[in-house]
Amino acid sequence: MADTFSESIAASAQALKLILQGFTLIPIIHYEIAFVCLLIIFVYNFLEFHFFHDVLTLFQGSPVSLTYNSASEIYHGVASKCRLLHGRYLVTPWLSSPHVQTTFLHFHGRPPAVNYRRKLFHASDGGTFALDWLKSSDVLGGSTFEDNDALRHDKTPILIVIPGLTSDSSAAYIKHLAYSTAERGWDVVICNHRGLGGISVTSDCFYNAGWTKDTRDVINDLHREYPNAPLFVVGTSIGANILVKYLGEDGEDVPIAGAVAICSPWDLLIGSRFIGRRTVQKFYDRALTVGLQQYAKLHQTLFHRLADWDGILKSRRIRDFDNYATRLVGKFESVDTYYRHCSSAQYVTKVAIPLLCISTLDDPVCTWEAIPWDECRANKNIVLAVTRHGGHLAFFEGLTASTLWWVRAANEFLGVLHCSPFMHTQKKNPPHIGPESYVDQGPYVNVSNGMVAAVTNDPSSPTDNVKLNEEDPFERQKVNDQSAVAAADVLVVPDAKNVVSSSSGQTSVKAADLNSIKKWLEQLFQQNRRSTWMLTYIAVISTLPFMGATLYMLLFRKKFKQPKSLN
Repeated sequence: MADTFSESIAASAQALKLILQGFTLIPIIHYEIAFVCLLIIFVYNFLEFHFFHDVLTLFQGSPVSLTYNSASEIYHGVASKCRLLHGRYLVTPWLSSPHVQTTFLHFHGRPPAVNYRRKLFHASDGGTFALDWLKSSDVLGGSTFEDNDALRHDKTPILIVIPGLTSDSSAAYIKHLAYSTAERGWDVVICNHRGLGGISVTSDCFYNAGWTKDTRDVINDLHREYPNAPLFVVGTSIGANILVKYLGEDGEDVPIAGAVAICSPWDLLIGSRFIGRRTVQKFYDRALTVGLQQYAKLHQTLFHRLADWDGILKSRRIRDFDNYATRLVGKFESVDTYYRHCSSAQYVTKVAIPLLCISTLDDPVCTWEAIPWDECRANKNIVLAVTRHGGHLAFFEGLTASTLWWVRAANEFLGVLHCSPFMHTQKKNPPHIGPESYVDQGPYVNVSNGMVAAVTNDPSSPTDNVKLNEEDPFERQKVNDQSAVAAADVLVVPDAKNVVSSSSGQTSVKAADLNSIKKWLEQLFQQNRRSTWMLTYIAVISTLPFMGATLYMLLFRKKFKQPKSLN
C-alpha cells in the first residue's frame, strides 16, 4: 500500500515536471503578449471603456432617456421640441470612458477664449464674491454703452451660472457654456463662490453644498437692476444642487424664467458613500479633497479660527474635510446632518418653475443611484434627461471633442422655453433690497496674475475698451435671427481668463469711491490647481498600457498575428 502511494506521488511529481518543462518551451514573447492582453482587459474594465460597444453599434450612440409627468406642459410645450433631447448622444471615440472624459475636461477641455467683465458683489453679511460677465456684444460685436435707463429697459435674456465644487469662471466647462450662450445673443454672468476666482473671503461665511443665500441675493439684485430681462439659471454639479435647493425653498416666489441642473449629486449622503466604494472612485475622492485643502489654505487664517485646521490637513476624504471644516463653519451637528440638510432631492417636488435636469448613468462622481426619478416624474415642471455615457460634466462629442453635448442641450431647451408662453413669471414682488444695489456700482475690475485692480470709466483712460486675452481661435458666427437660433442647435463660444474694461459710457468714478474700493481690495492670488496632479496620475496610468500595447504590436507585427478584438 505504501509502495503504491509513493509511486503515485512520484508519478504526479513527474507529470508536474513535464508540464513545467512544457511551459519553458513556450517562447517568452508569448507570455509578454498574454500579459499585455490581460493588462488591456483589466484597464478596459477598470476605467469602464465602452469603445468596443460603440464599434458594434456602428457609433450610433445611445438614446437620451426622458422622465416627465404625462400632464407636463413643460414637456409637451418645450422639451418635446428639443431635437437633442430626443436624439442620441455619441461620445468622442477616443474619450470612450467616463474617467478619461472627466480627466480630459479638467486638464484641457479645449475651452474657447473669453473676455470676462468682473464686478464685485457685497453680501449683507460683509462677504464679497465675484460676478464675471460675458456680454453678447463682447462676442458678436456692437455697442457696449450702458446707463441706468438702458439697463431698466434692456430685454436681453441673462443666463446666471452657478459653478461646481472648487470651480470658478476659469473652468473649461464654464467657458464652453458662457461663450456658447453669449454667441446666441444672451448675456451671461458667472456667480463665483465665496473665496474663489481670486477673491478673498471677507466674512465668517463660506459656501457649501446647500448655501443658497448668495444665489438668492444675486438673482434678486439682477432682477431689480434688469426688470425687463428674463433670467435663466444653469447649475453644475454642486452648483446644480444649490440651484434645485433654492428653487424648492422659494417655490413660485423666484424671478427665474427657467433653469437647468447639470450632473447634480442630488443626495449628498448617498454620494458620500458612493465615492468611497470602489478603488477608481477613491481617486476622485482624494483629488477633490486635495482641491478643498488648497481652497482652505487660500483662506488659512479664517479656517484656522473657525474650523479644525489640523484635521483639515490630515483629511484624506471629502467626508473628513466636511467633518473638520464644512460642518464646523456651517454649525451642523454632524457630517450626516449636513448632508441630509443640504441635499436637493428633498426639494424636487417643490420646484415651481420649468427645470431641465441632465444626468448620466456613468458619472464617476455623482452616482445615478441618487437620482430622484419618482420625484421628477411627479412634478409637472421638471423634465429629467439621462444619458448612458458622459462622465462628470464632460459629454464630449465629435471627433475633435470641441463641443459639450450638455451645453448644446441646455441652450436648446432654454432657447425654446424663451420663445414659448411657458416661461415662469414671479407671482410676488422680490424682497426689497434697498436703494443701493449689492453689486459694486463702480467700474468693472481686471483680474491679472491673481491681482485685482479697478478699471476706470474715464473715456480718456488708456485702459478703456482694452481686451486682455489672446485672439479667439474659433470662428465667430453672427446671429441674424435671434428667435430662430434660440430654438435651434447651439454653437460653442470662447471665453477669456481675464476681464474687459467697462464701457466709457458709465459714470466716472469719484476718488472717494475708489478709496472705498481699495479698503476692501487686497492682493489676491489665483486658486491653486495642485489637485489636478492626482488627475494627471490617473491619466498617465490609464494610457500607458494602450501606448505600450500599440508599440509592442508595431514592433512584432511581422512575427505574430494581431489578437482578435476583446469585448
